[in-house]
Amino acid sequence: MQAALQARIDAGNYRALTAQQKGIDFYSNDYLGLAQNPLLQSHLLKAVQARPEVLSGSTGSRLISGNHRLVAETESYIASQHGYTSALLFPSGYTANLALCSTLMHRGDTLIVDEYIHRSVHDGCRLSYAHKLKFKHNDLTSLEMRLQKAIGNCYVFIESLYSMDGDFAPIQAIAALTRKYGAALLVDEAHAFGVLGSGLVARYNLQDSVLATVVTYGKALGTHGAALLCNDTLKQYLVNFASPFIYSTACGALQAISIEAGYRFLKDHESLSTQLQQNIALFRSQYSSTRSDQNSPIQVVYLPETRRLQALQLALQEQHLLTYAVYSPTVKAGTERIRICLHSFNTTAEIGVLTQIINHFSLS
Repeated sequence: MQAALQARIDAGNYRALTAQQKGIDFYSNDYLGLAQNPLLQSHLLKAVQARPEVLSGSTGSRLISGNHRLVAETESYIASQHGYTSALLFPSGYTANLALCSTLMHRGDTLIVDEYIHRSVHDGCRLSYAHKLKFKHNDLTSLEMRLQKAIGNCYVFIESLYSMDGDFAPIQAIAALTRKYGAALLVDEAHAFGVLGSGLVARYNLQDSVLATVVTYGKALGTHGAALLCNDTLKQYLVNFASPFIYSTACGALQAISIEAGYRFLKDHESLSTQLQQNIALFRSQYSSTRSDQNSPIQVVYLPETRRLQALQLALQEQHLLTYAVYSPTVKAGTERIRICLHSFNTTAEIGVLTQIINHFSLS
């Protein structure tokens, strides 16, 4: 263990836990500022004061004592908001993906994934013993070649918005390909939900083409947890066979009412998404070298030299600008980057200072 840790230190990509920093936020997933919104906090406080019992734990698995009425009601509400018949709450997006992949796929089946898919999907596939194939990122030709090689039941798993590159999947074209080959499509909407309404599946009315969609609440909604959106048959199958669901303590009622309050708040404050898009456009007008999508809150600055990347992040920190540098092995060696997360609450002046420093290092 010590040798492995020392190797990370020597390579400059050692990870360590640090306390939350004070500064200007360009690194969190709180895209719409809901995690710090005082009006939403006031709504939640009133809801808790009206029902203080929600502060208690769930007391057990949902199959034993933990199936709180508010959790079931929130699941029905979530499903209706996304155009699905059912939803199943999980404590995190990682757990939801782990449950879906480890339960739905079996030995002899094929899982085809975008090469940049979340680690949770890879871990879930390993538990399922399914045959896994990767296709080149957002490459339809590469995907079709893998579909032609698939055996058994075939599943394709993508993200709608990729968190390390800030680009969207060609989801409509991928849905058409999976229909052509009789494969089931699974979509992780962790970073698109809230930023683009209910996500790309809902935006393009693809519910009938997507077997399951995962939305998470620790990002644009500013709370915690995730929901797996699907038909009732798949939900009941997961309730009966998904180990991460069966053998985990249930989500509590407080989490459920926080999620529902977040949905309702977003519907009443659509201006937050509008302001976010304006900030994205401002950033891109001042830093034109990004390859991220024009509507993505994640904008990537590539500097594939570890020491130079560290110097850029230090220069940003000196101006109290908090960003996240991504090193290998999180991304491929040679593609190291600064990952800029833009928010509805970032000011014009803050974005100006940010882009000025980035441009200096990019041109030097």
